[in-house]
Amino acid sequence: MTVTRWGIIGPGSIANNFADGLAEAKAGELVAIASRTDATRKKFGDKYKIAAAKRYAKYEQLVKDPEVDAIYVATPHPFHAEHALLAIRAGKAVLVEKPAGMNGGEVQVLVDAARQEGVFFAEAFMYRCHPQIARVLELIAKGKIGEIHHIKTAFGFTGKFPKTHRLLDPALGGGGILDVGCYPMSLARLVAGAAIGQPFQNPDVLRGTGILHETGVDAVAYA
Repeated sequence: MTVTRWGIIGPGSIANNFADGLAEAKAGELVAIASRTDATRKKFGDKYKIAAAKRYAKYEQLVKDPEVDAIYVATPHPFHAEHALLAIRAGKAVLVEKPAGMNGGEVQVLVDAARQEGVFFAEAFMYRCHPQIARVLELIAKGKIGEIHHIKTAFGFTGKFPKTHRLLDPALGGGGILDVGCYPMSLARLVAGAAIGQPFQNPDVLRGTGILHETGVDAVAYA
């Protein structure tokens, strides 16, 4: 069995979930991390028993490590495309947290770069890897549930966050759409595509409405 050696850029709270899951996987292991914060490198590195020499202060050092096969990018939203591109250009396979970019243009750059370098690139929509999704697509393709006319999907949560929190900060890609709204949009496109025998289908018309938080991010969004 081939074991993929992983490195993490941005070992924060979300990266903990990834590292926990990786610890239970037989085909992968976490070998290196990169953080610009000393305290983060120590805390995360100690928790997951990362060798001291593999706790990098610079992201460039991590992506150039020949003993790292793949990079997981878990920095804040606005930096996903930059850090994913850094890893891709270093010839590493990349799994980047959603959203992969702040807009379609950024993501297209990553897709094109991955093709140029011949490396694997994926956005971390974990639900796509669940067996129930594969089963749903199979049932739709075989017409087992009839013709698809309507898809209703939602994702949300409540919480008390200070105005300085990333979720409420426009400069950090805050708001509901980029954080969780991308999930129902992704699922709707997936199901619509399955209904016509395609990987996905984009909407012909898109109408949106919502409620803005006082910081300017979307607190609630409907489409």
